[in-house]
Amino acid sequence: MVYRDYWALSQWYAHYSRHLGSDNLFIVAHGRDERISELCPRANVMSVPRDDLTGFDRMRGHMLNSIQDGLGVAYDWVIRTDVDELICVDPSHYSSLEDVFRQYNRVSSLFALGMNVVDAADDVELEQSDAVLTKRRHVVFSGHYSKAFAVKRGVHMLRHGIKHTANASFTLPQGVYLLHLKYANTDALQISNEHRTAIASGAQPGLPGTAWSEADLDAERFYKRFENLPQVAWNEALGAAYTQIAAMPETEKDKGVLRAKSIKFDCRTVLPNWFKYC
Repeated sequence: MVYRDYWALSQWYAHYSRHLGSDNLFIVAHGRDERISELCPRANVMSVPRDDLTGFDRMRGHMLNSIQDGLGVAYDWVIRTDVDELICVDPSHYSSLEDVFRQYNRVSSLFALGMNVVDAADDVELEQSDAVLTKRRHVVFSGHYSKAFAVKRGVHMLRHGIKHTANASFTLPQGVYLLHLKYANTDALQISNEHRTAIASGAQPGLPGTAWSEADLDAERFYKRFENLPQVAWNEALGAAYTQIAAMPETEKDKGVLRAKSIKFDCRTVLPNWFKYC
């Protein structure tokens, strides 16, 4: 689901078109926007109303779960990510994204180990046509973004996880990563933050909180913390992140959700070269 986040949308479309085929991509435009079809010419684009933002996240969640259930009639699995999230798989573990689903066919939902990709001080400028991972290599692992990313029909996503049921399971495959691009392009982030602030400052009840109403300050805090983190080798950072997140899923029975614990890690690392080609 997207609203005007054109740079991230272009990255999303190019990435998933390579792995899944453009005809298998579905974009929900939160408000009619002809530019989305121009940027994603072979994707399936549907528009939904934007005249009332009451209960912003709750409404969007219900809508996307309903669409997801519908797609589950035609597809064995449905991948659902935000527009600024790319799922990447380690070629030493899987031959393709489809191979992940073959190996984990007995479960009904999958999580990915999350990380924030960062536009660091020594990075070169991104051109509009650049694939982001060819010029961005600095990352920090994130429990918050170790999200559920794919489900079979009938499993609903909720608060970065899945709806808690008796059969719900926290399956976190090794070698499957969710790369969050919010901080990977400071120019695009500035534009997106203007939209976030405008939405959060509205009068309707149930709008996003301070992460959106103070979006610029939130980004400033993130970059400052990142610059002060020590850098460690990929395998060291990966091992610590996977071990902690896999060992400590969070079950919030009162809110009906199973998800990864929102761990913040105290180091940064650099992506291996294979990410440039994923």
